[in-house]
This record gives sequence, structure tokens and C-alpha cells, in this order.
Amino acid sequence: MKLYGSYTSPFVRHCRIALLEGQLNGNLACEFIETDADSSAKLSPTKKVPFLQDQKAGKDIGLTDSASILMYLREQSGKTFLKDAQDFNLFCNVNTVLDAAVNLLFLEKFDDITPEQSSYLTRHRDRVESALLHMNESSYSSQAPFTDGELRLACFLDWGLFRNRINIDGLDNLQALLKAARSFDIFAQTAPPIGA
Repeated sequence: MKLYGSYTSPFVRHCRIALLEGQLNGNLACEFIETDADSSAKLSPTKKVPFLQDQKAGKDIGLTDSASILMYLREQSGKTFLKDAQDFNLFCNVNTVLDAAVNLLFLEKFDDITPEQSSYLTRHRDRVESALLHMNESSYSSQAPFTDGELRLACFLDWGLFRNRINIDGLDNLQALLKAARSFDIFAQTAPPIGA
């Protein structure tokens, strides 16, 4: 099994966490291969990371979305992916907000377009801010094990701060989740490298 991705992507980070958790149990063999945008454009039909390649019972398996990859990694290690509808809803909401934040980052970085120049991007920025306030209304696990919804949220929060895309000052429940996640060895091991 091969998992392709970048060390800075929050989507890839969540997959790397699931991979490392599965390897701790000794029943998940997978190689992580760092991949840049050019390589992912050639190797993945969606032209993005993460993507996973495996062969099972003589059949090639190719997964090109972090959600399907997480499900596959959890299944291969005998774990549950998304324990209930509430956790699934959190996971989906974080994905929506993360997509908006990534779009804001890349449009600013590559095309020099910011929300001040686009009503559509203003809506994306407002979506991120509104969702953070909403997600702060819930309480989360104070230590591992974390649910996949919580891990996705922690990956987003850490990435958002790393890329200076969000501010969680005054959002105590989100700060508490991120602090708890950062104290989890596997979460800490998968942090983006300094200077990336």
C-alpha cells in the first residue's frame, strides 16, 4: 500500500495519523510518499493529494479523496471510521470550511485575489469565521483517543494557524481541542515541518 501526499496538507495529515495509528497495532503496512503538485497532477485523476494505491486479492485499488482513504485505512486496521451521525456531521462541516480556507489561501497566493476583491471569496471568509464560532459551541475530547471528526477539526485548526488563515483567540473549546491534540504523540509527529 502507498499513500501519496504532502507534509503540509491537513487532509493528508489526517490520513497519516490514521496510518500511524494502524501501524501501532501492527496490522497496517503502508509507505508514505511525499508528493508535490506536479507529481499529483500526473498520478491522480483529481490532480490533488492525498491519494492511495493498493492491491488486494489481485485487484488494484486507487482512492483519491481523504475521506475514502481514511475509511479504507480504518477498515484495514480493524477500526471504526466516523462513529455516528454527529461525528460524521462534524467531519463534513470541517471539510466544507477547510475547502473554503484552502481556496482563500491558493487564490491569494497564486492569483493575488483576496476577499476584498471578490464577493464570492468574502462569502468563503465569512463561512470560515461563522463555522469556527459554531464549532466552538461544542465540547470535544480532552485526550486521545479522538474521533475522526475531532481529528479532522484539529488538523484544520493547526493548519489554519500554521498558514495564518484563522484566529481562535477566545474560542475556548477549539483551543482546548487543539491543545489536547497537540499533546497526542501521533498528532505531534505529523505536524508540518518548520519552514514548510
